[in-house]
Amino acid sequence: MNKLHVNTSDQLTTPRLFYDGGCRLCQREIAHLSQPLSEKMQLVDVNDPAFSEWQGVDKLQMMRQIHVWTGERFLVGLDASLYYWKAAGWRLLPGLLSLPGVYQCAKLGYALWANWRFRGVRKRQCRI
Repeated sequence: MNKLHVNTSDQLTTPRLFYDGGCRLCQREIAHLSQPLSEKMQLVDVNDPAFSEWQGVDKLQMMRQIHVWTGERFLVGLDASLYYWKAAGWRLLPGLLSLPGVYQCAKLGYALWANWRFRGVRKRQCRI
């Protein structure tokens, strides 16, 4: 089983965005944001057959919801999206989705969407 091995503490402090490169929506978003993001974090396609886990989080968990390693800890789901959108220079959407009340609704909406998308991935029918 192949794993991404971490050999130095510098590699642990490098922020990383773990995304599903097999999802068309994810592909489009990463293509759009890759230039500003690649300067700030490593982009990791968890759909790559060589990927199995990183820092104790396995491929299946990362396929369920998007993950970001900040250099210190993991952010998952909407929190991960807000982090990398801000890193890419976006301010309006993360700002709006971070407002009290809006954040809770957006977090629930993301969780429901991610669950629906993951069921399609598991059936190999993700058509997003």
